Amino acid sequence: MKRRVLPLILAVLLLGQGTAYALAPVRTYEDQFADVPAGAWYYDNVRCLYELGLTNGHGREDRFAPSSEITVAEVLAMAARLRSLYDWGDGEAGPAAFDGEAWYEPYAAYLQSLGVIGQEFEGAGERPASRAEMAHVLAGVLPAELFEPVNQAVVTAGHLNRNYITDVTADTPYAADILRLYAWGILDGVDGTGSFLPGDSIPRSQVAAMVTRLVYDELRIRLNWDYASAYSRAGTALQDLVCSDGTFFPAPGTLEEIHADVRYMLSRGERRVVLDYPQETLTKEAVDELTQAFLHTARLYVEQTYNNIVCAYSTRSGVVSMTFSSSLYGDELLEDYRQATADYAASVHDQLWAEGTITADMTEYDKARAYFTWLCENCRYDFASDDSSMSHSGYRAFAEGLAVCDGYTAAYNLLLKLEGIDCATVSTEDHIWTVATLDGQEYHIDVTWGDRTGAIAYRYFAMTEADALARFQ
Repeated sequence: MKRRVLPLILAVLLLGQGTAYALAPVRTYEDQFADVPAGAWYYDNVRCLYELGLTNGHGREDRFAPSSEITVAEVLAMAARLRSLYDWGDGEAGPAAFDGEAWYEPYAAYLQSLGVIGQEFEGAGERPASRAEMAHVLAGVLPAELFEPVNQAVVTAGHLNRNYITDVTADTPYAADILRLYAWGILDGVDGTGSFLPGDSIPRSQVAAMVTRLVYDELRIRLNWDYASAYSRAGTALQDLVCSDGTFFPAPGTLEEIHADVRYMLSRGERRVVLDYPQETLTKEAVDELTQAFLHTARLYVEQTYNNIVCAYSTRSGVVSMTFSSSLYGDELLEDYRQATADYAASVHDQLWAEGTITADMTEYDKARAYFTWLCENCRYDFASDDSSMSHSGYRAFAEGLAVCDGYTAAYNLLLKLEGIDCATVSTEDHIWTVATLDGQEYHIDVTWGDRTGAIAYRYFAMTEADALARFQ
């Protein structure tokens, strides 16, 4: 960070969404801290803390200890003084109304009274604070409406697609608080991908920078991350869109186990399954039923292109080998078409993100509707199609804008899965469409019927199961 000279004015302005709040300095910094050289990147940050009365040094009045770990107690005291300065114009007025045995307990009690923290730091005052804990306290110490989420789009997209802040996951303590500080411009991470190191301790110099960014709008960081790489799905393979926990059942006996085996196969980019049943236990009828169950399950992943299966088995040994293929492409071109389909879908995904049709703050429902609209506007139904037509493929839907129901559904499901939206297919003897979970609720979506009349028929978007099935009665 380049050194930036903060204006020496009578009041420090905390700016947020058009409203200014004056935080008056309580004293003047005159290089009281001997271990904070004038050329240090954090010099102005420390000066600001001192002038606002948020720190009195560390151990000695002439030492700030910029490289030392900050303790939980120091975090709570600094945060409480900041909030008291905001509430009362005095960093000690708020905490003064509370008692405690340890020196920092009145500060903690003040924050608790405001709902900034709960009981999570009870008895932890003297240990080093983690970076996640620091983010947790700072994200709630001042009213959220004071801060404009200037980095929201790139933070959400980058984190969702696992391009940035990859060490903050759903299991990370205070993950939402950490991401909020990135969005506000308080954090930018420790490397080029915005890593946060949530479990590490944090030096006092970095704390000074974080706190002063809460106070000074001009110090907040506008992230210059590559937004395109944050949302881009270029290079995604079809196998990347299938989740498997790695479980494989050598002798599946239920539909759930068959589904697990199909997911395992697809997630590995394979199209062959070898099963091993006890010797002399299989019959031709049982193998036929097993084969149909595997083919039906694979067709739930219509975007994967597999609609044929060849089964070889031995009733004596119990070994069953199933190989999947597509009636639309020969084996020699199958993988080329599969990757080309994924590439087309990724280019559509990236185009809609780049032009702002899809944004990071949209709900899954809104994103699914946007893709419904795009496919209806960019594809038409192929009334001349026969069973061998490429219009049954997602490839032709993207490449030529021509499809029938399984082509529409394959293309649509692929677009949804590129957004991380869980979806599959529902089919009758003559038709196939999408069932998707959007924001926790299941919907039936039929892009084919949505595009049959010329104008987009949104009544076929987000149907209930009953509405979807009633069309065929």
